[in-house]
Amino acid sequence: MFSPFNFLFGWLSNDLAIDLGTANTVLYVKGKGIVLREPSVVAVRKDSRGSRVLAVGREAKEMLGRTPGNIVAIRPMKDGVIADFEVTEAMLRYFINKVHNRRTLVHPRIIISVPSGITQVEKRAVRDTAESAGAREVYLIEEPMAAAIGANLPITEPTANMVVDIGGGTTEVAVISLAGIVYAKSVRVAGDKMDESILQYIKRKHNLAIGERTAESIKTTLGDVLPEEPYETMEVKGRDLVSGIPKTVTITSKEVQSAISEQVSVIVDAVRVALELTPPELSADIVDQGIVLTGGGALLKNLDQLLKNETGMPIFVADDPLSSVVLGSGQALDNLEILREIAID
Repeated sequence: MFSPFNFLFGWLSNDLAIDLGTANTVLYVKGKGIVLREPSVVAVRKDSRGSRVLAVGREAKEMLGRTPGNIVAIRPMKDGVIADFEVTEAMLRYFINKVHNRRTLVHPRIIISVPSGITQVEKRAVRDTAESAGAREVYLIEEPMAAAIGANLPITEPTANMVVDIGGGTTEVAVISLAGIVYAKSVRVAGDKMDESILQYIKRKHNLAIGERTAESIKTTLGDVLPEEPYETMEVKGRDLVSGIPKTVTITSKEVQSAISEQVSVIVDAVRVALELTPPELSADIVDQGIVLTGGGALLKNLDQLLKNETGMPIFVADDPLSSVVLGSGQALDNLEILREIAID
């Protein structure tokens, strides 16, 4: 039925797809593509009058580990789910307003990707947060499904599409066929745990205290799961834990490999278990089609090669692994029939 009220809302709203990640939040606007990619960080100032949001996204990330006592830089997403409800809502509202140029009348239809192992309580939190931030309707889509669509896999056909999505908080391994998830496993080991391991390794081995931003920079610069000699090196600045004064040490890609080896083997094991539990007819397809890697972790050097060595399967990295999830959610927005089929309750 035609309703002038709904028509007006539809005209005023630009539907959004949001990849609400632990490390980064990416927004896709229907008809425009990806319009925003910012770190999922919020800086909050706390004083006698309560707390107020000071900065969001890139600006807030710059403040991580550098703030005075009354300002805290918070990462409201933990392991792919909402850890701080109010801060996530403030962050979402800021991003939605930013892409809609502060038009307050806008109430978009929003599709948000969530980890496949998410509980009902966590789903409720995501829905409520999006509605509080101004959404008219909220759809949830599982990350591996969104990643598969974004990587242009034929998800509606009766063949196996295997996706490994390695994000900041979770690694999602899934086998998809006929627009449904046949097997899915979400392990809460991904980029953030690697950063933490690098930070601890440098503390242990070099007696050097570094911040999480430095650890992330080491991972993106030197991260290699099969490093070869001569090893790449990098100078790292931090605080000497013995003398307490700043110092610089040089670390190699071999050291980074041993720091993150535990996380990498968890990811490899998750892939192996998925292959073991896939129905035989679909296993045959995976041998032909291979496994697609998406997410920021797919950019870890030689990870595809290591997975190939360990499983014997062809491994492909998606064309734009960082955007696969949000592009897939965006394509689902454009095709409401598919969206209704794959959205989760």
